[in-house]
Amino acid sequence: MIYITLLLFLVGLVVIIKGGDMFVSAAVWVATITGIPTIIIGATIVSLATTLPELFVSAFASSTGSPDIAVGNAVGSVICNIGLILSISILFAPSQINKKLFSQKGLLMIVSTILVLIFSVDFSISEREGLILLSILAVFIWLNLRQLTVSNILVDNKSSYKKVSSKEVIINIVKFVLGTIFIIIGAQLLVNNGKTIAEYYNVPEKIISLTLIAIGTSLPELTTSITSIIKGHEGISVGNIIGANILNNTMIIGTASITAKGGLIISKDNISLFGRVYENIPQTLYIDLPVALSLMLILIISGIYNNKLKRATGIILILIYISYLSFLGYNAFSV
Repeated sequence: MIYITLLLFLVGLVVIIKGGDMFVSAAVWVATITGIPTIIIGATIVSLATTLPELFVSAFASSTGSPDIAVGNAVGSVICNIGLILSISILFAPSQINKKLFSQKGLLMIVSTILVLIFSVDFSISEREGLILLSILAVFIWLNLRQLTVSNILVDNKSSYKKVSSKEVIINIVKFVLGTIFIIIGAQLLVNNGKTIAEYYNVPEKIISLTLIAIGTSLPELTTSITSIIKGHEGISVGNIIGANILNNTMIIGTASITAKGGLIISKDNISLFGRVYENIPQTLYIDLPVALSLMLILIISGIYNNKLKRATGIILILIYISYLSFLGYNAFSV
């Protein structure tokens, strides 16, 4: 039985890698024929599709009475996106940034995180607060559309576009759709079978939920980021992560708070720090969201200050992420 599970896990890995390759290829094609900057493509089309696993998991969890999974999946994915995925991208391919686009979307990402933090103070995120988060999503979409028109990226002059055949359009649409489907299926195979493998080898379930689910649902972002780097389109990687984090904070938590009965409940946990156990502490409020916000501030401030994302920033981000995972593991075994 375990051999079948291992095989399915490997199949999921192959499927998600192939899906990422097809998806990024189609996204780059869109950017090439329209002249749209890759950071905008990454922050909209790519980030929306790669965030679908988190949306499905969180919406289902909240509607079936599992708010911890809904909130933890979204916030955990935000932390994983910056601390693991983007840090790896920066380490392998330090890149220049479009300061204006980077700062605007970075600010929106930070604002949406602060709103989630504020809404969580009373240990729940109500339906009304969820609607506010969804309104931020509308601002994000409007901002991207406005950037296209203000920068004159979309103009009536046909000479600014690359002429393409109907066959090429169909091929890339098929690549885009199949790539998205493969990414979602591959992520599900990796998460489900990875969990079974971990349980078979007696890994604590709490460790699985705190790490595997968050990382698993972020695998589409990791795949597209690595594929983008290999293809030399780092703008898609950066834009994808920032866009995905905005979607996690707005679309996913907003939707989950609406589908949950009575809003999303922020649970209280027992936390072990420096040999002392603190009871009834909302970890999401005091640990997870502050870590996410810290990662964002380091990323955005260093990017704007240096006009690029340097390897030193990637090292700092991944060290914070490793420290965070270490805390989760220590806390799981200590409490």
